[in-house]
Amino acid sequence: MAKAKEIIHMESPSHFADRIGLEYSKANSQESKKGKGQFFTPTKIAALMASLADTTDLKSIRILDPGCGTLVLSAALIEELVSKNKGVKTIELTAYETDEDLAPYIKKSANHIKKWLAEKKIDFHFKLNENDFILKNASWTKGKDVGFDFIISNPPYFKLSKDDERTLAAKSVVSGQTNIYSIFMAFAAKMLNQDGQLIFITPRSFSSGSYFKAFREYFFNTVQLDKIHLFVSRKDTFNRDSVLQETVILKASNTGSINPNEEVVISSSHGLKDIETPAIKLLLHKDVIDLKSQEKILHLPTNDNEQSIVNIFKAWNGNLNAYNIQVSTGPVVSFRATKFIQDHYQNGTVFLAPLFWLHNVNKMSLSWPVVKEGKGQYIRIQDESKSILIPNKNYILLRRFSTKDDKSRLIAAPYFCNYISAEYIGVENKVNYIYRPKGHLNRNEVVGLCALLNSELFDNYFRIFNGNVNVSATELREMPLPPLETLKEIGDRLILANDYSVENVNKIINETFELSGALNLI
Repeated sequence: MAKAKEIIHMESPSHFADRIGLEYSKANSQESKKGKGQFFTPTKIAALMASLADTTDLKSIRILDPGCGTLVLSAALIEELVSKNKGVKTIELTAYETDEDLAPYIKKSANHIKKWLAEKKIDFHFKLNENDFILKNASWTKGKDVGFDFIISNPPYFKLSKDDERTLAAKSVVSGQTNIYSIFMAFAAKMLNQDGQLIFITPRSFSSGSYFKAFREYFFNTVQLDKIHLFVSRKDTFNRDSVLQETVILKASNTGSINPNEEVVISSSHGLKDIETPAIKLLLHKDVIDLKSQEKILHLPTNDNEQSIVNIFKAWNGNLNAYNIQVSTGPVVSFRATKFIQDHYQNGTVFLAPLFWLHNVNKMSLSWPVVKEGKGQYIRIQDESKSILIPNKNYILLRRFSTKDDKSRLIAAPYFCNYISAEYIGVENKVNYIYRPKGHLNRNEVVGLCALLNSELFDNYFRIFNGNVNVSATELREMPLPPLETLKEIGDRLILANDYSVENVNKIINETFELSGALNLI
């Protein structure tokens, strides 16, 4: 292989940028790149992102790359624009990169782009900002500077604390602890020219959840969503950097107003191997995101089966609040409650409650006690601990997180008050509990709702809008539910059958909602 400083004859700018990016990656540890949230874009993905750009007749084009790496994305976009627009005369590229070690690579890549464009008689002007993109543009307004015609980015991915200066600089688009990539997207939206286009590849986690609510409110009321590409595999997109992440490519435009009846193109591929032959579905903007809704959750069905599932849920008018049911996060934070947690049962002088952790919760059943190091199965009942215990009554316990080995996102177990003789129970912080405040969930309500949460139907719906491994209480409160009587009927059927297996749960759910043979549920 040629060294990075040698340019292979007729080598495209994007391939050159990718080649020197690989050279840089080999010289830096995985830990170093992860700490910077730095994952370089493979050329196949860069080409796909660039292909989403719509044709423009501009003779002079301004491009922004807010987290440029070695300019792979910018180079791919420039190649695409030059091929589509034969009249372009000038291209201006503004790039941001805070990694000082990358600067020599970026300059090599920019020089190659300049020479490549010069052969086509196109002027190229390049500016590299080694400043923080967010802090540099926190006060950016259209009246102050000229905006950009295209913004393309694979931004850094890492969480920001609430007191981080970048969080404070972007407080209007931040809810709680956010991820830096969403601020990049929000700032890019405000930096577009009229009819400007932005193309981002990011984690899918912004599509739902309370931490991204303020971002969704701003972003989707600022730009018109045009196209989204989903990668089904969590492993394949950035496999050379060993990244495990649900990833999407999003393309949006600054049209001046949002048209809910415009079509959005939803494409999907398993990973890189089938990226050139994606499955494609067309949906109206209002069916992808309802801007009148409170949470503005993004629904991304990729085929007719998934769209049918969305339609089933949209037809339901119920939710937890409507049925006087609430969901809360387990109040036992283990590292703060170590003095109360015990590994073994102690009779006589100490009153103990069961403590339920993530690993105790299985589909439709609890496994307790389960001996696991550092996960004591009992918690003391005493005056100091009562504030983190809950009354012993009927609940549904639901894992807040799924692991990469879990086939389902939603794993819930019924808990009944006669499970153990105790006044209170303990629920660890990684478990949600569903309950009726100042009341009691009936046995058939517990079983029916628990069955629905564990069903293939619910899991498929959850995956259509949720790109996280966590199940938030906020999302559960907003989730559409069928009539309460229907949930009770499901519960009665399961109780009568005395068969709580996942197979029987799916059988009864599919029969109840007439899904047998209608949907090819995964």
